Amino acid sequence: MASIATHYLARGKIDAEGRLISADPPLVDLQFACGGKIGGVLAIPELRTLVDKARSYGLRLARRFSAIDGRDRISAWVEIVPQIGNNGKAEGCEIGVVNWHTEPIAIEDANDLERQRRDVYRLLSELTARLDARQNVVAVEVEAADLHQLKSAMVERPGKPWTDFVQFPELTHEQPMHWRLLDGAQCQIAGSERSWTAYLEPLGHPEPGSLGFVLHLLSDTPLDSAADTETDHPFDGELPSLGQDLAPVLRQPINRIIANAETIRSRLAGPIAPEYSEYAGDVATAGQHLLGLIDDLSDLEVVEADSFVTTPDSIDMGEAARQACAILGSRARERDITLVPPVVGEAQPARAEFRRVLQILINLVGNAVRYSPEGSQVWVRLDRIGTTALVTVADQGRGLDPEEQAKVFRKFERLGRSGDGGSGLGLYISRRLARAMGGDLTVESAPGRGARFTLSVPTGE
Repeated sequence: MASIATHYLARGKIDAEGRLISADPPLVDLQFACGGKIGGVLAIPELRTLVDKARSYGLRLARRFSAIDGRDRISAWVEIVPQIGNNGKAEGCEIGVVNWHTEPIAIEDANDLERQRRDVYRLLSELTARLDARQNVVAVEVEAADLHQLKSAMVERPGKPWTDFVQFPELTHEQPMHWRLLDGAQCQIAGSERSWTAYLEPLGHPEPGSLGFVLHLLSDTPLDSAADTETDHPFDGELPSLGQDLAPVLRQPINRIIANAETIRSRLAGPIAPEYSEYAGDVATAGQHLLGLIDDLSDLEVVEADSFVTTPDSIDMGEAARQACAILGSRARERDITLVPPVVGEAQPARAEFRRVLQILINLVGNAVRYSPEGSQVWVRLDRIGTTALVTVADQGRGLDPEEQAKVFRKFERLGRSGDGGSGLGLYISRRLARAMGGDLTVESAPGRGARFTLSVPTGE
């Protein structure tokens, strides 16, 4: 039986199940950095691919592999010797590292990794709250039933710091602390037996947090969705509601699928072969499309209900527009599109529901970014006519002819587009929301001259 030599920097053993049962530093350190453990499945992606190949063919391999341990990029040369059993097939194997080179991750790479981690947090979040620059709660949405008590408390006491509603067993400082100290903090929540981790996504540039924050609460323990559904949403023989019954049950597992696929695609656990990364990207994209469809159908059910009403309040349309642009800023930069929001301090008072106005503007700005040519601009402008407050989103896209303008707000209308993942419900829902607030959503356009979508709501005067 072949055996690994004794002059290697590090050695390790893999059993027949692909588990790393023993290893020397620095190999064991890299296993832990990639999320694995001794006795667990080999977690170093590129090395695992080589081990699987050696075991499949029963051949000794000598290859270079690379990985990322969170701080450094690692490049190493490894020899893999499969252990042949009595049946003539490869069972476990021994590995020996010949050399080991580390180099710091470039600043650009580190920034990319941070953005990718934020994307994962956003997908796995079971509570998302919009905070102002002082970390006071502006709006909140929950996915899990054991967070409804927290949501109710936040809704009943708007404008209070989010830290007033949770407990931090490991923090003794007076709250609210600086957001960087709270980012990643463990917390406990009344009404939930699970432990939670808080992540804060700063908005604003160049000063992070100058436009507020998005709070994400994540738990490592999934909620028993089936039990929760039976307890909190009995169907009583009737068809379940998509928005109230099915969407919360579907959203969490889909989010976890997307997050795991994004982790693989973005190589957060280390480099992998391009074809595996592309496949993981396809899985993540398909999951995003499915999640978007669920969200759109859930919103459709809400806005078409006879009992649907909005809760208008005194709001600033300028702040809503700036928040929408901040939320979609990274998507615009990916396509080299410049977002031009209202300048800080420019205000347009209105009487409407802030959360619904923000939802509409995110849809309008998102569409403008999606369908505008790279290198173009998207403007968001405020205006007022009498007792009507206006906010217009203008792009430099291909524009709409009169026939398309007549159809663009119809349900499931996508104007012949395919492959973009849209459901054709966004503008239909947005117009329903606008009209429910006593306003409207209109479009002006011409082929080759871009489009101008204008949201109007009462000023309340």
